[in-house]
Amino acid sequence: MNRDDLESALDRDGSPVARDALAQLQAGASFELLTEGRATDCAHRLRDCWSFRYETMLDTGVTPRPGLAEAVDRLKAAGRARVHLATIIGSQRRFTVFLAEDLTRCIACM
Repeated sequence: MNRDDLESALDRDGSPVARDALAQLQAGASFELLTEGRATDCAHRLRDCWSFRYETMLDTGVTPRPGLAEAVDRLKAAGRARVHLATIIGSQRRFTVFLAEDLTRCIACM
């Protein structure tokens, strides 16, 4: 995956967190496709993991990272779709991006 492909996937998403990630990427942030070569786990399994983290944060009074609640919902909606994980490391924050198996669209961003 190249920078242009990731920018395109984020641009099509349109969520506030995806727009922030896109702006950081366009400003020169580094990125890495963590699942190079093959899609990783099913979206529903990732949803289970991140949902547990989200609930734990709420239970312990920790402020969840921006986009986490929406990402959990969007991973749930993606069901058993296989996804790729990417990370964007910007000057202001780090983003986790869940991409469709064909890498053309963003399933969720946080």
